[in-house]
Amino acid sequence: MPTFTLNCTLNSIRQVSKALFATALLTSTVGLSACFDDDDDSSSDSPSTPVVETNYSTVTFRPVGGYTHGGFDESASEINAYHPASKRSFVVNAQNGNIDVRAMPDVTNPTFVQALDASDLGGAVNSVAIHDDVMALAVQADSKTDNGFVAFYDANTLERLSSVEVGALPDMVTFSPDGDYALVANEGEPDDDYVIDPEGSVSVINVMDLNRPIVKTATFTDFNSQKQSLMDAGMRIFGEKADGTASTVAEDLEPEYIALSEDGKTAFVSLQENNAIAVVDVMSATVSDIYALGAKDHSLAGNGLDVSNKDDAINIKNWPIMGMYQPDAIATYAVNGKTYLVTANEGDAREWGDFSEEIGFEDVTVDTSVFNETSCNGMACDDNEALGKIDFTSVLGDTDNDGVYEALYSFGARSFSIWDTTDMTKPVYDSGDFMAQFTADKYPDNFNASNDDNSLDDRSDNKGVEPEGVTIGKVGSQTIAFIGLERISSVMAFDVTDPTAVEFLGEINTRTFDDAKLESASDGTADPDADGDLGPEGLTFVSADDSPNGKPLLIVGFEVSGTTRVFELDFAE
Repeated sequence: MPTFTLNCTLNSIRQVSKALFATALLTSTVGLSACFDDDDDSSSDSPSTPVVETNYSTVTFRPVGGYTHGGFDESASEINAYHPASKRSFVVNAQNGNIDVRAMPDVTNPTFVQALDASDLGGAVNSVAIHDDVMALAVQADSKTDNGFVAFYDANTLERLSSVEVGALPDMVTFSPDGDYALVANEGEPDDDYVIDPEGSVSVINVMDLNRPIVKTATFTDFNSQKQSLMDAGMRIFGEKADGTASTVAEDLEPEYIALSEDGKTAFVSLQENNAIAVVDVMSATVSDIYALGAKDHSLAGNGLDVSNKDDAINIKNWPIMGMYQPDAIATYAVNGKTYLVTANEGDAREWGDFSEEIGFEDVTVDTSVFNETSCNGMACDDNEALGKIDFTSVLGDTDNDGVYEALYSFGARSFSIWDTTDMTKPVYDSGDFMAQFTADKYPDNFNASNDDNSLDDRSDNKGVEPEGVTIGKVGSQTIAFIGLERISSVMAFDVTDPTAVEFLGEINTRTFDDAKLESASDGTADPDADGDLGPEGLTFVSADDSPNGKPLLIVGFEVSGTTRVFELDFAE
């Protein structure tokens, strides 16, 4: 039986580094497309291709092509993947439940090929991944609490090769580096009334024979007996069904995204609502560990945030609160044989049926030695221009269960982090309040706008810019992380080659912040992207070798505007 450890070194993770230079890349996209370069073969004994040493300090995003998939705010463009051999992109269109296939031999003019329909298997496609010429789709059941499916296709002919049953609500699918396995995160969300709460799990599918895939499922049932010790160690396990019964550990944990180690033997799984990372041994399809991620101290210098949407101003300051990381998308890469995990710290509250964990400052009694005018920047902490509007979780902070909250925990850390997977005690890097400071400086009239509202300060009380998506790319000798900011609709690029010395490279935002255009897009009297590209969800990096035009690309799906945008990436020293 596996045992829970909060802070320990992962055992039996053997890294295979075949690069000639210090940094070896494990390319991983937002749980969406193939996690590794199609030419990568970690099991090969052939010499590695020498990597050109580079020292790029900036990147310019050039929008070169795009496509509108559907209506405004209908999630018509979410997760995407790219197939180099056919020069096609594949986009999850949640509006129609299909995969939109687009030909991209000319990146400036992506053309529609067909909508790939998997409705005979279930309700909707949630995710797509590609390895070599094999494409995998994660398909949820008509009732999301029932078991879903993963379907495999020939990425050239679009012929379905096989399908297998997996767990409830398969939300993300990816491949191992060698393509021998497909892994799917079965989120297992409750039904809307919180009557049924399926178990979360990770299915590991052997696809060496695509005509007869073999499924094993890593479950969390062995942790059910350790519920209290998990909670004592910082895990958020608190679900309560409509009849008043508490969810088990296996029911409460909700796998979101998967990223694999370079040798493909270990999978890291984000458990967003639980603020944790699970570790799965791929060969045995077992959960070996769960790590509680803790929280970020917003009272420390460099960790400021704007907490109020009622002052109509930019007010990034330190506050006496904690921010749970709660990553959505995750990605991995390797440096000198060590695996690092990149997390987009979006945050998410649990709210199903009559159950909600969200509370406001006015709902609780707090420790006044922590929460007072001095710590709250000269204001009463319950002032609407202080902590009076931001949401907190009810399940953390009352450390001695006496009804008084000694700490308050908000949702998300408004940043991205890098973690050494051999020690998840704390991140080796966190971007702090950089994203807030940058967007405040560049977009002062629309700071903390939402993806469907241009108003200044709209999201200050609720997760800010909301980092959601991440993908990793290799450019020369440098490893680049691209982070999608769901609300302000920017994409940022960072050089993460040295995870302890991260450098910002550039940012792109293609929205116009024009209220009239946004209103026209919203009411359907104009194209969904009349105000630009809104709400980045899925990001896929395409290397120069795989690109149709020989230049590195970033393909981004924007769920609110229903658009997919192709960016050409120009790197410079």
